[in-house]
Amino acid sequence: MRQGLRVLGVAIRTEKAVFTLAVLSSAVYGGMTVASAWALGWATQNVVLPSFAEDRVADGALWTGTLLIIGTALLKAIGVAGRRILAGLLQYRMQARSRRDVTKQYLRLPLSWHHRHPTGQLLSNASADAEAAWAPLAPLPMAVGVIVMLITAAVAMILTDTVLAVVGFLIFPAIAVLNLVYQRKLSPLATRAQQLRAEVSEIAHESFDGALVVKTLGREDLETQRFLRRAHELRDANIAVGRVRGLFDPMLEALPTLGVLAVLAVGALRLSTSSIDAGDLVQVAYLFTLLSFPIRALGWVLAELPRSVVGWQRVQAVLDATGSMEYGSQDLASPTPAALEVRGVSYAYGQAEVLHDVTFDVPAGRTVALVGPTGSGKSTLVQLLVRLVDPTSGQVLLDGLDLREVAYGGIAESVALVPQQTFLFDDTVRGNVTLGGDVPDEDVWAALRLAQADGFVGRLPAGLDTRVGERGASLSGGQRQRVALARAVVRRPRLLILDDATSSVDPQVEAKILYGLRDAAEASTVVVVAYRMATIALADEVVYLDHGRVVDRGRHEELVTRCTGYRNLVTAYEREEAERAAIEAEPVTGPARLEDEEDQEEVSA
Repeated sequence: MRQGLRVLGVAIRTEKAVFTLAVLSSAVYGGMTVASAWALGWATQNVVLPSFAEDRVADGALWTGTLLIIGTALLKAIGVAGRRILAGLLQYRMQARSRRDVTKQYLRLPLSWHHRHPTGQLLSNASADAEAAWAPLAPLPMAVGVIVMLITAAVAMILTDTVLAVVGFLIFPAIAVLNLVYQRKLSPLATRAQQLRAEVSEIAHESFDGALVVKTLGREDLETQRFLRRAHELRDANIAVGRVRGLFDPMLEALPTLGVLAVLAVGALRLSTSSIDAGDLVQVAYLFTLLSFPIRALGWVLAELPRSVVGWQRVQAVLDATGSMEYGSQDLASPTPAALEVRGVSYAYGQAEVLHDVTFDVPAGRTVALVGPTGSGKSTLVQLLVRLVDPTSGQVLLDGLDLREVAYGGIAESVALVPQQTFLFDDTVRGNVTLGGDVPDEDVWAALRLAQADGFVGRLPAGLDTRVGERGASLSGGQRQRVALARAVVRRPRLLILDDATSSVDPQVEAKILYGLRDAAEASTVVVVAYRMATIALADEVVYLDHGRVVDRGRHEELVTRCTGYRNLVTAYEREEAERAAIEAEPVTGPARLEDEEDQEEVSA
């Protein structure tokens, strides 16, 4: 309860004006609810009863009663409309604020933090959890207005008849106790249901993201079963929440009605002894009838508090996460290619160190190839070069500046990365190259020409305005890579890093791209993670990595001569082809020939 009230306090402090106006509207509604009961009692006493006694109705009294009832109803309607509109505004503003804050935090947090959190959970934090955290805000102004109404009604009932007021008030402690039991039963069930929502979202995201793997390996049934198991758990958790609500909601609904019945029973006895007037009884009974619905607003707020607390805690876990990068104030802006230095860099995923004392430099304007077997740390090193993560020890310097000293956004302005896994947005070619930036079309075409993509883009139905589909589904792998490369070079980076970014492009096109990058009017320093001999041979220098260490560096021809590991790696494909050709060329004699003849006979049969 305390945690839930603290969450509501955050919303009240954040949106003071909206909350105040919503409560005032609710107070108008509450005041007019009490006033309507008084108006009905006045009309009963001064219009209805005299009409039975005297067989006529005084015009003045009739018009007064009519105006009282209509006036209070109109003001009550204005209060209801204001309360609902402003309560919705309060709720949706806070939900939008939480979603923005969570998303900004995701972008601030380093990649190492994202590695530890599943995407489905992150989606749930920004959607279902943000929504759940502020669910009680919709009935909150009404609940606060109900307090005003209860106080007003209590005073009115005491002034009307103390005995009936006491009888009615006995119902409120019962409601409070029932609500307390309700919260204790509901809270753990709501917590479990909210956690399962995140897990269902996580599995769904994995299934959709891995649709190609699932379909090509025929795992649809197994993946469906995996999703169904968790979905059924969520269903059962929601049913458990519904059962508790189904048990307690009718009881909370019935208590105010029992209060009305008790007031009517005692009031009838007091009316028979002339202790009260009929108008007083109608007024008090009608007050309780009207209060039965608003009192439920308190129950709605209390019922949403457990879910709200869980959602708030999950959102706050993101907002309180540490590990966001600190930035300096240095500027990297310059029209010339950048000089890169890597000094004694080490990096570890948890306890597993994947880079050990890596040191090398790339002179400005040069092209260096990073080569190494799978798992040698190349992609991790690339992430360090663009400061997606910081090294455990050592330094990455650009023009002599440690990347940690560069101002926020400075690295992105000077360094561009084309990653191994190409990602395109469901947008036009122009949108994917510019990413919403104000880039002239001639610069876009120049970048596409440099990436050898202008030809196929020009043949697309709408050219630059052709939508490429989700993740660039309408383009081939090589076309996607070239659009992604154009996206990087259109920013004219001083350092361009290609993490096996041309693997789906044929060698001739790849050579044109690399030569184009070198000969461009505004050339970049290029670091390319390469596997193909043709790519490596185009580099000015090769840095050979193995087991997270720099084993050797130099020109390709030098390393082939002196470094056995490098030679075995880059010539593996050629050696395998040569060995296969030699085996196929060997003459087959003796038993082997006999086996072949027997095999042929079996095939013929």
